[in-house]
Amino acid sequence: MTEKGFWDGVRAATPTVFGYLSIGLAFGIVAAKSGVSPLETGLMSLLVYSGSGQFALCALILAQAPLASIALTVFLINLRHFLMNLHTSTIFSRASLAEQVLIGTFMTDESYGVLLGEHIHHKEILPVWMYGNNFAGYVTWFLASVTGALVGGLIPNPHAFGIDFALIAMFVAIFASQLQGMLQKIALKKITWILLVVLLAYVGFSRFISTSLAVLVATLLGCLTGVVLDD
Repeated sequence: MTEKGFWDGVRAATPTVFGYLSIGLAFGIVAAKSGVSPLETGLMSLLVYSGSGQFALCALILAQAPLASIALTVFLINLRHFLMNLHTSTIFSRASLAEQVLIGTFMTDESYGVLLGEHIHHKEILPVWMYGNNFAGYVTWFLASVTGALVGGLIPNPHAFGIDFALIAMFVAIFASQLQGMLQKIALKKITWILLVVLLAYVGFSRFISTSLAVLVATLLGCLTGVVLDD
């Protein structure tokens, strides 16, 4: 079997690219309306590189929140990346520490989802494939967010175009590919139980704690359910 390289990873990230084009534009527009310059928006996308974190960051800037509150909020929002990187390190167990750090630094929810879909079909994945997967999303997010910041003043109501739905469509496309591969190896009943636990846990815990922590707790409970149901 031919090993997949960098450009194969870029092609695999197509759902992420299309999703980031619209969501990045939306973020750039929000940033512009929050008083963040296009240069600052570009630096934020390059250095922070967190969709939900950057949206929250703009809201906190607009509210003139203290720096400590901004840093803590963005940290909690991205806390789930610890779990994702722990799992990713098992997929690239032969990679060096530097390669692991490079993969984890640029990995997002979307590139992680694409990786899981690829891992269902191919157990051996080269780090260079993941570089391509991450790179495609990183560059697209940067370019789209800067473009949105530059044209932000020209679009009074970005929600009228429905671009916020692109994030949902992107995850549906990624998850559909994963589910198709999972059904070949895992019983539908088990998958249904896991998804039900995750859904109920998220809905229940989000009433008492932040949505970011609710995602983390729901993920852990979903993992626990999968372990319990595993033969």
